[in-house]
Amino acid sequence: MTAARRMVVKVGSRVLCDEEGVLDLAVLGDLVDQIAALREDDWEVLLVTSGAVAAGAGLVGAQTRRIANPVARKQVLAATGQVQLMETYQQLFRGHGLHIAQILATRSDFNTRGHYLNMRACIEAALDTGIVPVLNENDVVSVTELMFTDNDELAGLLAGMTGASHLALLTSVDGVLAGGQGEVIAEWDEGLHGAEQLVQAGTSQFGRGGMHSKLAIARKASGLGTEVVIANGRQPGVLKAIASGEAVGTRFRARGRATPAKRWLASMDGAALGAVVVNAGAEQALRDRSRLVSLLPVGVEEVEGEFQRGDVIQVRSSSGRVLGCGRAQFDHEEARELLGQRDQKPLIHYDYLYLLD
Repeated sequence: MTAARRMVVKVGSRVLCDEEGVLDLAVLGDLVDQIAALREDDWEVLLVTSGAVAAGAGLVGAQTRRIANPVARKQVLAATGQVQLMETYQQLFRGHGLHIAQILATRSDFNTRGHYLNMRACIEAALDTGIVPVLNENDVVSVTELMFTDNDELAGLLAGMTGASHLALLTSVDGVLAGGQGEVIAEWDEGLHGAEQLVQAGTSQFGRGGMHSKLAIARKASGLGTEVVIANGRQPGVLKAIASGEAVGTRFRARGRATPAKRWLASMDGAALGAVVVNAGAEQALRDRSRLVSLLPVGVEEVEGEFQRGDVIQVRSSSGRVLGCGRAQFDHEEARELLGQRDQKPLIHYDYLYLLD
């Protein structure tokens, strides 16, 4: 269920802004030029942009130093910088005869099925009418549990939501470096490359992400059927190179295909309302990717928390390893009553079961 020639482009603050947080108009202009060129070539593009907090710091950073609460200071910077950021994009896209739609999101928009479907409908309608959706985390209201890890996570979730064929994670380096400091890995191979050995966690001055985050998102999105490239956002023609399959950055080939239901479940793996613990036999069956397996009550050892039928619950092994998540077909009371019983309907049907790699 992948939309051909649809690309989610995420650009980070280190690409868009200088060290003082001032927006680099030349970089923004080139980025917009590239997106307009992709549109001329019949690509649909969603732009996930960082830079609001950084732009705000460049505008009113000195004034906001008197704000003692760091969360409130960030909110003010985001609210101020978002205005300048969107005005700049609007002017640049207008030069190509294109209109933009600003969409601000929080984590809860993906955790609630109704919000998820409403956002997807808005994005699809904008794309259908030739409008470029420009998305950012709503930093003004996003605190603690409402926050994405970073805009890389938002971009990955959007790629899944919209069935994008491509996801471009544009950063300030040329790609994933072998050993964390060697040559760029042209194509990621799960059998050869280990994320923990390759990079160290770290963030930029104005961002929350780092290469660890990008790697996690890239590996997850590619497993859901989206081709991902981590590349330098300041490299000339980088989006055309990504779209045409040229050697640029680090490419993660799409692995498998996922239904819209499983793509939504993939966005819910950290927001489950309860959990079940499965026995060794069930774990082995679930981890055997050559089989299509539902989770039956006979394989469940323990039911945790309170949930209703239709809620998303986590699936864990007896050792505590998270195997995935899915939509429960029983509430917590029924699930406990059926614990370990044979010849029962699935607790989680395969069509609504998302398993981690």
